[in-house]
Amino acid sequence: MIKAILVFNNHGKPRMSKFYQFYPEDLQQQIIRETFHLVSKRDDNVCNFLEGGTLIGGSDYKLIYRHYATLYFVFCVDSSESELGILDLIQVFVETLDKCFENVCELDLIFHVDKVHYILGELVMGGMVLETNMTEIMTRIEEQNKLEKSEVTFQKAALGRMGAGISAAPARAVSAVKDMNIPQKFKDMKLPDLPNFKLS
Repeated sequence: MIKAILVFNNHGKPRMSKFYQFYPEDLQQQIIRETFHLVSKRDDNVCNFLEGGTLIGGSDYKLIYRHYATLYFVFCVDSSESELGILDLIQVFVETLDKCFENVCELDLIFHVDKVHYILGELVMGGMVLETNMTEIMTRIEEQNKLEKSEVTFQKAALGRMGAGISAAPARAVSAVKDMNIPQKFKDMKLPDLPNFKLS
């Protein structure tokens, strides 16, 4: 089972984190720091998996990672997961991000965090791998994009109809007041006779 998925840059700044087990916020930050220190000090020519840090489960868990340009993609998994299978999953995740953002970079992860989490949700749910076929994943993402575009179109149309009603409201109000003929109404108004009071 996947315990956490972490993405951070070469300086240890987290760019995305997803924990599939509850940890308090401060412990999550400590796990990210510890994981960065474990992964970043390794040479590029060594294998891409190592024993988990003390905070994430120690020797019962493994850190499987890939380093792309300025980003580390790290999956914290238990012993039931295949190291090579998770390396392939990281590759699928990165290639999917690359297709969605057309040459993904660190800024895409920062400014489109909702879309990144949606893509990740198509691959992994609740710590279990759902889908590894990139064609299927891209189909789901394209369906989501179509749905979002149709919602935006609907909202614009609704605002346009509402805007036309609102912009016409002042003109209707002025014509209604003119039709009332208010000065004549004041002249026609009958006031009751008030008693005469004498002041002494």
